[in-house]
Amino acid sequence: MKLDTIEDAIEASHRALESIIRGDIEPFMALYSDAEDITIGNPFGPFACGRAATRTAGLRAAGNYSEGTILGFDRIATHTSDTLACVVEMERFSVRLASAPEVATVALRVTSLFRLEGSGWRLVHRHADPIAGIRPVQSVTG
Repeated sequence: MKLDTIEDAIEASHRALESIIRGDIEPFMALYSDAEDITIGNPFGPFACGRAATRTAGLRAAGNYSEGTILGFDRIATHTSDTLACVVEMERFSVRLASAPEVATVALRVTSLFRLEGSGWRLVHRHADPIAGIRPVQSVTG
């Protein structure tokens, strides 16, 4: 997949999220760099480093989702240089979590880092967490 501009890469990541929330990580893994320095931090576990660990973390996350529908993306900021780009967004979707009886609405704050490589802009790091509002100071302990 050739992602010539950072906007191409961002759009591809939005489409890949739609696959993840239906249980399929392959479109997301296709966005990642082939290098071993890739990382991911998702709401279902600690940071993972390297292709194998990133795949395992992605499978764990995708295994918690089914029947997903994208509700929207709110771009907060995009910072780019010649070879790196950082994208900060809120992702909103509805999804059935694990074997829950009802579909839930999810909002995640997401930071994605892309690197310009020979095949275009490739994902090298993604961090997503469910913190969407102000929280009490005690929420950071635990």
